[in-house]
Formats: sequence, C-alpha cells, structure tokens
Amino acid sequence: MTRKIALLQPVADEMMGIIRRLLPEGFSAEAVTGRTPEHLKATIADAEFALWWDIPVTADILAAAPRLKLLHKWGVGIDNVDLVAARAQGVTVARTTGSNAVPVAEFAVGLMMALGRSIPRADASTKAGGWDKHGQWKRSRLIGGKTIGIIGFGAIGRMVAHRLAGFDATLLYNSRRRADAAEEASLGVAWRDLDALLAESDIVTLHCPLTPETAGLIGAPQLARMKPGALLINTARGGIVEEAPLVEALRSGHLAGAAVDVFDVEPPPADHPLLALDNVIVTPHCAASAYENSERSVRHWLSNIARAARGEPIPERDLVQAGH
Repeated sequence: MTRKIALLQPVADEMMGIIRRLLPEGFSAEAVTGRTPEHLKATIADAEFALWWDIPVTADILAAAPRLKLLHKWGVGIDNVDLVAARAQGVTVARTTGSNAVPVAEFAVGLMMALGRSIPRADASTKAGGWDKHGQWKRSRLIGGKTIGIIGFGAIGRMVAHRLAGFDATLLYNSRRRADAAEEASLGVAWRDLDALLAESDIVTLHCPLTPETAGLIGAPQLARMKPGALLINTARGGIVEEAPLVEALRSGHLAGAAVDVFDVEPPPADHPLLALDNVIVTPHCAASAYENSERSVRHWLSNIARAARGEPIPERDLVQAGH
C-alpha cells in the first residue's frame, strides 16, 4: 500500500511528471482537479501528507483528513493555513524555506528594471506601430545611483541585496531581526527603521511575510512618506499593501509606478483599478514560478515528507509547528 501525498492545487502535466519521477518508493501523489473546498476535501480525505500553495487550507478542510500527519507549504508563506486547527488535529506544518528565494529575487530585480525603464510600455507601443524613443527617454530611470529599500531581510531579501550589488546603488533594509555587522558589510546594506527607509528610498521592494503585524504595513501614511516619484515593487503578499491608497498614490503621480505580483483577492476582478493604470506592471503571483527551479523545490519538500514518514523530525528551518 502506498502512502498518499495530496497536492492541494491543480498541477500542470509537466510538473506532475517531475513530481512522479522524484517520488520515493512507496509514495503516490494525487492533485486536486479544481480549486473549491469540495475538491480539496475529496483529495485530502485519505492522505497522510498534503502539499499546499495559494489555495487556503481551512479548519473544515483539515477536518476532512483524519489520517493527515504533515501539511507542507510549497514556498514559505503561511498566512493561508489554519495553524490553530492543525495543532488541535495533531498535524505537523512545514514549509520549503529558501527554495524559491532565487526566482523571487531575480523577478523582483527584473521588475525594478522593467518598471524603471518602462519596458512593457515600449514593447506595447512598438508592436502597435509606434516608435516612441523620445517618450522612453523621458520615462527611463536607472537603478545605478538610486537608493533601494528592502523590506524583509530573510532568504529572499538577502538574495535581492546580493543581486543588486553590481548596480552601484545604495541598499537599505528593514527587518524584524537586524543582520549582524559582518553580514551587513558583506551585502553592502544598512539598516533603517521603516519610516526612514520609506523616506530615503527611490525604489521600495517588499519581501516580508504576511502576518498580523505586517497586514496593511504599507497604507496611506506610509505611501505619503515615500519620495515623490518613487517606485514600489510587491512580490510578497497582497495584504501587506493597502490597495486603495496605492491606486490613489499612483493616480496622483506621487508614486511614479508600481509592480504588483500579488493581490488581496487572486485572481483580481477584471475591473480592479490597478489593471487599468499604465504606470503599473501586474503579474499573476508568479515571482516564485520558474521551471528551472522546480526539481530543486520538489526534492526539498519530498525529503521532508520522507522524514515525517520515517518518524524523523523536520529540520528546524522548515518546521512551522509540530503536531503530536
């Protein structure tokens, strides 16, 4: 009898092929065929292990899985799981720490360049028959010589700093835990409190988790503290930035632009105002999605599932909370 892993999100055939190729002997994997609670409950009902991404895992879904031992996140954000219910049910919760840091960091830096140089607008204009070199000249902003503020300095924030090292920019960061002096020196970063970072930065990029402390972290007062003409990059979570004041700051011109990979509601409604602004780049929560990184991530969470199956502890860096 195989030990079932429930994949609580529809999975592309190519990804399922990678997962099945890497499955240890004695395990099977089954993905949901839809995104409703009913789909999740049906798939998780007889599973010992489950993997989740973006679809919330509620107490109701956990209650449908009496055999569940381990609930594992593909990624690091745990804002969409009921940890209280998991603890009460004796289910261990873990995450894939650091597995997506490189893709997200590269994506964030790419968004800084695309937004600053107005690359999507130039592409659309040229394909439409235009040749707006003058407009592009006026709109283009360089990363070199700018001050970039990194909010959140875990694995992703550090990767962003590392990748920006060659851009001749001033790098600031804010994090709940300050890095030691040696690491600050090696990454070329300086700590600032949030207000100072916002006031000094030409570009602000978000890499903190969504928690009760960070929900609404960037609202109207914080946006007002940012430099006129600054850029905001959000590849973290939608709930960290209050969307209505962000739209107003973009419409008024206080912010020159924003790149938004994450929304309060995903996917956003068709009439979402951010989708209609030409100084905004929007993407479908895909910063962490990179085909070339897939096998590394799958091996990571599969190794933790295999540990749990053998009765071994989950590594401390990946453990969110223990079950029984």
